[in-house]
Amino acid sequence: MGFIKEFKEFAMRGNVMDLAVGVIIGAAFGKIVTSLVNDIIMPPLGLAVGGVDFKDLKLVLKDAAVDAAGKPVDPVTLNYGAFLQNIFDFLIIAMAIFVMIKLMNRMMRKKAESPSVPPAPTKEEVLLTEIRDALRARP
Repeated sequence: MGFIKEFKEFAMRGNVMDLAVGVIIGAAFGKIVTSLVNDIIMPPLGLAVGGVDFKDLKLVLKDAAVDAAGKPVDPVTLNYGAFLQNIFDFLIIAMAIFVMIKLMNRMMRKKAESPSVPPAPTKEEVLLTEIRDALRARP
């Protein structure tokens, strides 16, 4: 029974929940970046290099054939176009994360640099301070 209680305490800590939210948002962000690369960036880039779709770029190591039983055998290919596409995905994700971290660091630096002025005491705090001072003044 102690194991389940310990696990529940571990799972409900803020860090674990933050990590879970981060993973979910990261997966969604990955889909957005993949769409950005595949649907927005790569088509014009492919057009600029002669109308090539990068996903279709491959080096055929062995042509398609038909085996002795008459079944078609798929060609063996090195799909370097898909690899290039993944490199673009990675670079865009890395750049976006870099920009986000840079903005967060700037905000944290501004927050640390700004002098925090304590709020003015409330009426109750002023009254309690006066009572305290009056009690201290008594012999």
